[in-house]
Amino acid sequence: MPPRPTLQQFHRFRPRLVDALAGYSKPRFFADLGAGITVGIVALPLAMAFAIASGVKPEQGLFTAVIAGLLISLLGGSQVQIGGPAGAFIVIVYGIVQRYGLANLLIATSLAGVLLIVIGWLKLGVLVRYIPVSIVIGFTNGIAVLIGLSQLKDLLGLSVDRMPADFFSQIFTIGHHLHTINPLAIIIGLACLAVVVLWPKAWALPAQPPPGRLGRMRATAARLPGTIIALGGATLVTWLFALPVETIGSRFGGIPQTLPAFELPNFSWETARLLVIPSFTIALLGAIESLLCARVADNLAPEHPRHDPNQELMAQGVANLVTPFFGGIPATGTIARTVTNVRAGAVTPVAGIVHALTLLAIMLVAAPLALHVPLAALAGILLFVAWNMGEWREFARLKQFMLPYRVVLVGTFLLTVIFDLTVAVEVGLLMACGFFIWRMSQLFRVQRHPEHSQFGDLPAGVAVFELFGSLFFGAVGKIESLPQQLPPGTRAVVLEMHRLISIDTSGIDALQQLYRTLKRRDIALVLANVNEQPLGLIQRSGFADEIGQEQIVPKVADLWREAEVDAPVAPSASATPASPAPPAASAAPPDR
Repeated sequence: MPPRPTLQQFHRFRPRLVDALAGYSKPRFFADLGAGITVGIVALPLAMAFAIASGVKPEQGLFTAVIAGLLISLLGGSQVQIGGPAGAFIVIVYGIVQRYGLANLLIATSLAGVLLIVIGWLKLGVLVRYIPVSIVIGFTNGIAVLIGLSQLKDLLGLSVDRMPADFFSQIFTIGHHLHTINPLAIIIGLACLAVVVLWPKAWALPAQPPPGRLGRMRATAARLPGTIIALGGATLVTWLFALPVETIGSRFGGIPQTLPAFELPNFSWETARLLVIPSFTIALLGAIESLLCARVADNLAPEHPRHDPNQELMAQGVANLVTPFFGGIPATGTIARTVTNVRAGAVTPVAGIVHALTLLAIMLVAAPLALHVPLAALAGILLFVAWNMGEWREFARLKQFMLPYRVVLVGTFLLTVIFDLTVAVEVGLLMACGFFIWRMSQLFRVQRHPEHSQFGDLPAGVAVFELFGSLFFGAVGKIESLPQQLPPGTRAVVLEMHRLISIDTSGIDALQQLYRTLKRRDIALVLANVNEQPLGLIQRSGFADEIGQEQIVPKVADLWREAEVDAPVAPSASATPASPAPPAASAAPPDR
């Protein structure tokens, strides 16, 4: 019976916060406090914008940022990562809401949380890194395009009751309602976009800022996030001049000043069966985004300990399991807020906790002000987020890479835009696997040595073939065609396997078929210089007994002596696997 799994085979639940608090000091606390407040202010407009773009109420984005952000920082495996609603989920969440409804979105999010906990507990976090970078870039750019497209309705101020979820229907709907454009909404949206883009550049601090009041004002302005300046300015102008544009108040009726009560969504197994694919999609995207974000944080702050991927996934799972019971949406690690956190001087997960508490305080105190936030302003901010999310330079660099990379990246991008992320990742992985198999099969070679080679002068009727690479199911055709390459009069075939690094069961089957084909033609088969992995599988599969143990030799040179070049003899009874005599030319070894 196989051994029972032990606790050591599963991940030990130990949040990074536990280690970070050891030796925690006052300077560290003030550094985390300043960083957390900064990130909390930055997260405020993004949380509302992501929720609205996802087809839910703005407060659901805030609830997610507070609850999930707090849990991810408390339980996560990263020193400085910030969790919350992410732009990558917008397209997925919107599609689930349109197809299954809000209640089923909450159930799918909780199921995805369970999956993430199991993945981390089984120490499978490292598998996320096996997804090719071409697939990640492809679906990230595709999601960025879809986010930008989804914001055109609010940016243009179109009178559309409900936007469809798929790409071509959205384009048709926008084109069909162009006559309802609101010029004021366009001005507000583009002005906010310009402020978000230009604010950091206009107030970038020089190496030595000017002294006095001007220097202090410039330093203060440089620390203020452009998103807050854009959102605050657009809200103030809309309220002062009573501009006729759609706001959070006119669409949603405002934001509550309290957290929602704990409430179980209506759950049934019949419904859960329909949500398997959405749950897997949320879990997969959450795992990819959170671990990519954690790796970015590791690179930005190399002085901190590197993240624990399994602990991070378990924390993401707990956050996604709990948050829907308070009306929240899917959450993951967020690159923009994490980068802001690092640059603001965060040193421990305490900064993420402060960020969540800052958001909660703002929501409880300043919720009435959200009534006048124009949706066009949030659309302009999200256009900036979408542009920063995409890695557009990769399209220009495609000509530098080989065809498989280009096909996988462009194919994943188009499938994400036209269909959805699940189809894109599935097909992208299939394409990547297919190209990998093809490349590996090209690396496997069968090379015949001439009569005068490094092995000396070959006896008459002996053909030596050297195998290179890995003999697996994608390369067995080169072994199957080997009998057709033998010249007339061949009495023995030697396979020199020193450069054969691995073999699988299909490769063993190909060798067995080769042996049986040669045996019918009275041609002996010898395996020489076999490496550890191929030899182990040859022994375990029984092929060594079938061909004969004496037919597996350490070196090709052991098969003959110069004095007996023209007269190889059959293996003697005293021959050992370490130094056997050559095989008989007149008859193949018995079929064992």
